[in-house]
Amino acid sequence: MLFKKVKINASIYQVKITLDGTSPPIWRRIQVSSNISLSRFHNIIQTVMGWDGYHLHQFIINGVYYGVPHPDYDLEMENESRVKLNQVISAEKDKFIYEYDFGDSWEHIILLEKILPPVSGVDYPICLKGKRTCPPEDCGGVWGYESLLETIQNPAYPEHEEMLEWVGGSFDPEAFDIEAINLDLKDLK
Repeated sequence: MLFKKVKINASIYQVKITLDGTSPPIWRRIQVSSNISLSRFHNIIQTVMGWDGYHLHQFIINGVYYGVPHPDYDLEMENESRVKLNQVISAEKDKFIYEYDFGDSWEHIILLEKILPPVSGVDYPICLKGKRTCPPEDCGGVWGYESLLETIQNPAYPEHEEMLEWVGGSFDPEAFDIEAINLDLKDLK
């Protein structure tokens, strides 16, 4: 999917995205244009966190649900493509929830850390920092992820080899590759 380049007259939001319930925490600090749609923000979150986008998602902001309305699901939600980020948050320290995969229920705490002027020559969005790799899709939420890590880190567990094969042969929960993330963000443009 292609996106337009950020207009210089928009503010830049510095946002911290933390995957709730993970210990040690999995998080990303990014800068995005304040006038992007929630739909685009969803794509950015997917990219910086490392999700594959296979599952439903929603934003929960001040008691209102935003996402992709679908006639087959009985979910009351506002259409995220019609709402700009700066329409739902506008002050530093504002927080809301982004939930991905209703089965695993990966809740992300989104915190608006700073509102900044754009910097000439910087392509937004950009990832500034982060810690740890994203859990594999469909591993069972926070509790399933903890169990997966315990299993793949202990060769004595009966499911050790099976789980290693399931994650592709190896999995480093501490890995974080900011260069790869920023290259992927450039591909969104």
